[in-house]
Amino acid sequence: MKSAGILGIGHYVPERVLTNADMEKIVETNDEWIRTRTGIEERRIASDEMDTSDLAYEAAVNALEDANIKAEDLDLILIATVTGETLFPSVGNRLQHRLGAKNAASMDLAAACAGFMYGMISAQQFIQTGAYKNILIVGAEKLSKITDWEDRNTCVLFGDGAGAAVMGPVSEGKGVLSFELGSDGSGASYLYQNPGEFLNMNGREVFKFAVRQMPESSIKVLEKAGLTKEDVDFLVPHQANIRIMEAARQRLEIPEEKMATSVKRYGNTSSASIPIALSENIKNGKIKDNDVVVLVGFGGGLTWGAVALRYGV
Repeated sequence: MKSAGILGIGHYVPERVLTNADMEKIVETNDEWIRTRTGIEERRIASDEMDTSDLAYEAAVNALEDANIKAEDLDLILIATVTGETLFPSVGNRLQHRLGAKNAASMDLAAACAGFMYGMISAQQFIQTGAYKNILIVGAEKLSKITDWEDRNTCVLFGDGAGAAVMGPVSEGKGVLSFELGSDGSGASYLYQNPGEFLNMNGREVFKFAVRQMPESSIKVLEKAGLTKEDVDFLVPHQANIRIMEAARQRLEIPEEKMATSVKRYGNTSSASIPIALSENIKNGKIKDNDVVVLVGFGGGLTWGAVALRYGV
């Protein structure tokens, strides 16, 4: 079985910045309330002319350049999203055409904020068996179009963006070391969106679930990989809420400087949050070759996923 890892990474966020001060003009809230409860200071909002597939395209181009791989060399495109332009064709279909990835199959995965984890592990299976060589995974969301901007409990949380990774065969001992995927449909009513409506969230229940599940999943993938908490060089949690992220960090006993914290600048970007944070911290040098990285996320469904990864090729 071949090892599967990241060959290239990239991300994209829209230019428009919506600060907490801006939110004060939209709904009854304030900067201190948002920061102390969520850790969010600002978020990015896509223009009316830009949709999910456009965000995905920008991130994908960055990842392909980083991997030094041409679009026509892709075998498969997997898009993690819950905000596609249409039910069908998929965002994957749209991206495949725009990239000129004429040899790639494509499809979307709907696992909400855990979607990128599901995409990574799906790609790993194809690569390990030798069925496919180069696979593009993109987490992309335009959450602003399903957000109720009159609901102060949710509208302060979300932003738009995309993150992408090209996965392929890597050296033995590198790449994905272990994973944990799960779901619990009994919590479906805690976070959902009905067709034609805005997203709905029971913040209290989602918080309780996430504070328990994120640390548990992180510990499980380390155990599966035969690693300990001391082996972790960097933690990339889903960027939903700083208090949830801190619960996972403290359980793993990881120093603050070894955890990705892009939530303050981008808010919760759902399936895009982990790849955006991963991309930023690889590009700024905080994640280096041979580092052990834990990626962990949770989302509507309820769904969750975690990956222990040794970065490098």
